[in-house]
Amino acid sequence: MSTMNISLPETLKTFVDEQVSQRGYGSSSEYVRELIRKDQDRMRLRELLLAGASSSPGAPSDATYFEGLRHRVRQSAKPGAKG
Repeated sequence: MSTMNISLPETLKTFVDEQVSQRGYGSSSEYVRELIRKDQDRMRLRELLLAGASSSPGAPSDATYFEGLRHRVRQSAKPGAKG
């Protein structure tokens, strides 16, 4: 694991220390790693949403669509069904 040193104003350091204490982190590094992971997740979600928004429309998700899904699930749940 690599090491990174960061400088924080005293107010932010105090905030981080409080979060570590109140939320049960073992260290400030654990807290910062979680923040970075959450930011990565947020960025991935944003990319997926933008990709979905720019894609061409799919089939409508109407009652017929959902009944087709239910039928496929029922069929795959039958003994000997290939799925």
